Amino acid sequence: MFTGIVEGVGKLIKTEKDQSNLHLWIEADFCDELKIDQSVAHNGVCLTVVDFKDNLYKVTAIEETLQKTNFNTLKDGDLINLERCLQFNGRIDGHIVQGHVDQTGKIVSIENQNGSFFLTVEYDEASSGNVTVEKGSICLNGISLTVVDSKVGQFSVAIIPYTWEFTNLNHLQVGDTLNLEFDILGKYVKRLFQK
Repeated sequence: MFTGIVEGVGKLIKTEKDQSNLHLWIEADFCDELKIDQSVAHNGVCLTVVDFKDNLYKVTAIEETLQKTNFNTLKDGDLINLERCLQFNGRIDGHIVQGHVDQTGKIVSIENQNGSFFLTVEYDEASSGNVTVEKGSICLNGISLTVVDSKVGQFSVAIIPYTWEFTNLNHLQVGDTLNLEFDILGKYVKRLFQK
């Protein structure tokens, strides 16, 4: 479990295809603090550390993960938002994030608003049934954010300068694909109403 508060930005050093799986070797400042079997969120995707080598750690994305995330678009040198798993010994910032990406979305606009940034994202609501609400929570590439505007298949978020500077958002462009995890409470409410 995670909070969506990005702890650092790692660098994808190399990928290795293994049947339908994709192994990712990541360089991160906290690599020496990780251990085998530890969960780390990568652009909001919960993956398990499986190996270490030369100050890098390795995680594996299976076919299910590759189908639902933007991992098929990653290339060597890309920056990845990282968050280690939650410890229940302090304050919980952000919101409850499972690291289970629901689907992807595309950036349709990025507006610089005199120091802050306004991102608008489109996603396929019709096939997924996922929804946002104004002032609700959304997780973009592992970043806990508050929805500013919510429309059918589209939402906007406002980004503070700190988040813009210390995550991989400042490297993204219009048309890029983001991993989306919708609010867990909203998903349960939606399911109850469907019954």
